[in-house]
Amino acid sequence: MSILVDENTKLLVQGITGSFGARHAQLSLDYGTKLVAGVTPGKGGQKFAGTVPIFDTVDQAVRETGATASAIFVPPPFAADAILEAFDAGVELVVCITEGIPVMDMMRVKEAIRGSKSRLIGPNCPGLVTPGRGEKSHGGCRIGITPGQICKRGNVGVVSRSGTLTYEAVFQLTQLGYGQSTLVGIGGDPINGTNHLDVLEMFNNDPETEAIIMIGEIGGNAEVEAARWAKEHCKKPIAGFIAGATAPPGRRMGHAGAIVGGEEDTAQAKKRILAECGIAVAETPSEMATTLLARWGK
Repeated sequence: MSILVDENTKLLVQGITGSFGARHAQLSLDYGTKLVAGVTPGKGGQKFAGTVPIFDTVDQAVRETGATASAIFVPPPFAADAILEAFDAGVELVVCITEGIPVMDMMRVKEAIRGSKSRLIGPNCPGLVTPGRGEKSHGGCRIGITPGQICKRGNVGVVSRSGTLTYEAVFQLTQLGYGQSTLVGIGGDPINGTNHLDVLEMFNNDPETEAIIMIGEIGGNAEVEAARWAKEHCKKPIAGFIAGATAPPGRRMGHAGAIVGGEEDTAQAKKRILAECGIAVAETPSEMATTLLARWGK
């Protein structure tokens, strides 16, 4: 088991002929992901990597290949429309990697997809990986930009607003011999499709996931809501890390959503609340895996 994606997920890539999209589409192919289609308007009929058909529209790609997930590598001015196109085509999982989408565009997207059976991950996220069970964990599913070579199949779920901190937590776990069920980067923008609580619920319901690392940062109250939910509903051990402890109030730090705007937006407040909710809090990024193992009793 895993959450959201597995070795049977059929992926299409929107923006597959751009340099960034092409590079990561190839890396996903190399990882063993079932990449079944690419989409670039005006380039329908071409092939990617000699075998993957390219279509002019997502609807065509879904009808011809049965794609169930999409990775979006489309420039910011057009990314919101790309998300909506994927939802309109009935893609079950839409993962938007694009950074810098205007907030007003995402407000329009959020309203348009309300009530949909499809799910959006991102934008401004590293994507997600369910490691495979073969050599070097190949044979799983990699969607986005996460380096697959650091992943190992196992029982720890990882959810994070930060791409690089996701990689750090996964690398630490793998080095210590503990693999991952699925790792999910939800993105650092103020308006996104999936939050910490959503992913915690999925991990809580996944029989393969035995423990969880939740990585957050200053800004918003998503981590606080997730921690309070976990206190009441999640029996699996959780370790948390909150980035931005030295950030001055009112200044955006890195991610568009990482700005202290209220009392519970600070790193100190979030760390306190996480601890009160029974989550083991790592004081530095280098301690994320060991903090989980201590909480887990490993």
